[in-house]
Amino acid sequence: MIVNAAATSPGTVLGYFVLALLVVFVVIAIVRSVRIVPQAVGLVIERLGRYSKTLEPGLHLLIPFVDRVRAGVDMREQVVSFPPQSVITSDNLVVGVETVLYFVIIDAKSAVYEIANYIMGIEQIVATTLRNVIASMDLEQTLTSRDQINGQLRGVLDEATGKWGIKVKRVELKSIDPPQSIQGAMEQQMRAERDRRAVILTAEGVKQSQILTAEGDKQGAILRAEGSAQAAILTAEGEARAILQVFDAIHRGDADPKLLAYKYLTTLPKLASTPANKVWIVPAELTGALGQFTRGFNGADSGAQAAPVVPGSTSPLGAALPTTALPPTALADPAEALAEARRQMEAATADATSAGTLSGRPLDPEAEAGQRPFGEQPPRH
Repeated sequence: MIVNAAATSPGTVLGYFVLALLVVFVVIAIVRSVRIVPQAVGLVIERLGRYSKTLEPGLHLLIPFVDRVRAGVDMREQVVSFPPQSVITSDNLVVGVETVLYFVIIDAKSAVYEIANYIMGIEQIVATTLRNVIASMDLEQTLTSRDQINGQLRGVLDEATGKWGIKVKRVELKSIDPPQSIQGAMEQQMRAERDRRAVILTAEGVKQSQILTAEGDKQGAILRAEGSAQAAILTAEGEARAILQVFDAIHRGDADPKLLAYKYLTTLPKLASTPANKVWIVPAELTGALGQFTRGFNGADSGAQAAPVVPGSTSPLGAALPTTALPPTALADPAEALAEARRQMEAATADATSAGTLSGRPLDPEAEAGQRPFGEQPPRH
């Protein structure tokens, strides 16, 4: 009991209390002297109220109650969006411009001691620079010159924030909002421009369609003309070959003027049988043809002149006449055939002239003067 009373005496209790305070002080001193700095953070240290150093990431020891941390600075790149700023353009229009700033702190000491609030300072510089830049542009230039405005803002901010230990990476115009009335007018203008382009494109399409249609019609007309020309050429060649065949058959059959006169007389009713013929004009050579036909029958009765027998025909009494096979006919080239036909026509014309007729006109001067009947052969000397 005596020992317990001595242990709980006031002096012992005070000693324990002092010892406890000493332990707490030591612990607090150790805690304040040991500082762990995380990555991408800079700690500004002051010693007795003055700047001492900037602690880099890692473990550091400080003097307790002498060194203290003034501020911790985030060294990463930061993004700050500023509210819209009302800016007046050169054509007196008020537009709201919202900006976004990308920056990084490269000197923690300058960011802490050179300016009290660098975010507010940057915002004010952006607002004033925007007013100066956009005041020299109209609305159209403001809407289409974002890169130019961004470049000017970045240049001004770099110059102003350099002494603050801040490096501006980028400045972007987030939005440019003109007044509602101007937006409606711009929409109408854009709609009118699109309508104009649509009309132009439609007109160009119609033009191209008409051009292609015209070219198609042209090519079709050319092809039809070429087909018609070839058809005409082939028709002419066919008619030429038919004429050559007829002329060849006539010349090989040795037709005399009496047969030609008979064929002429049998053709006259066909000329008069058409419904369009109201008046029948008797040709001038009809008298000569009748004379030839009459002399042919008279010559057959008297026996003075025997008519040439056409091979393959029949006699007046119905007896079959002897037939003689005609030589084969070989058709030549159309051009050569036409030339040969012209030569034969000239020869036939000479024969008809000697017979006294050519194209319906009596060519015998004596027959025209009435000294000899029309169609009678002139005496041969």
